[in-house]
Amino acid sequence: MAYGLTTQESRLLAALNTPRKVQDFLEVIPMPFGEHPQRCRSPRQVLREGAAFCMEGAMLAAAALRMQGRAPLIVDLESAPHDDDHVITVFRERGHWGAISKTNHAVLRWRDPVYRTIRELVLSYFHEYVDAAGRKTLRSYINPVDLTRFDRRNWVSSAEDVWFVPEYLADVQHLPLLTSRQRAQLRPADPVERIAGNLETYPSKRP
Repeated sequence: MAYGLTTQESRLLAALNTPRKVQDFLEVIPMPFGEHPQRCRSPRQVLREGAAFCMEGAMLAAAALRMQGRAPLIVDLESAPHDDDHVITVFRERGHWGAISKTNHAVLRWRDPVYRTIRELVLSYFHEYVDAAGRKTLRSYINPVDLTRFDRRNWVSSAEDVWFVPEYLADVQHLPLLTSRQRAQLRPADPVERIAGNLETYPSKRP
């Protein structure tokens, strides 16, 4: 077994042998809207339950990249207080950064590895990071966190929820993207952009 996973679970992750395959796999996993209380599943739990929010998808993607011999790196994108944060899994190809992202919307998705720095990669999400009123809310980010730091806490195959990962991300120093003057001058998103941002893969509300 690799990282505490069963042979079958290890083979499933090993078959996701490129970042693109990892992203494709995340696309078919639904988001568990309506569950209570909210969970923070380990990659093993995601594989067994077939459901994931963005944090859980990021950890599963990181575990799959680790099976490829890559570092399991995740980045927290911090929004304004009234909006939700987002977490992505980052990887490098030929010296450039890309990102795997689990989201339910038409935006905040996969990024091809064409960005020279993490900051440049994060800024590619800026104009898409919009609240219901059209305000652009992305404010800061962290440098990549290597999840091997949590190996002793069994982050890959824990049978218990792994809230210690997002709790750690919240405590890491975040790097600001904007000055106060820049924030004051932001133009709201156009109505058509808001419509596009509200498109969903899976209905977040029951009819």
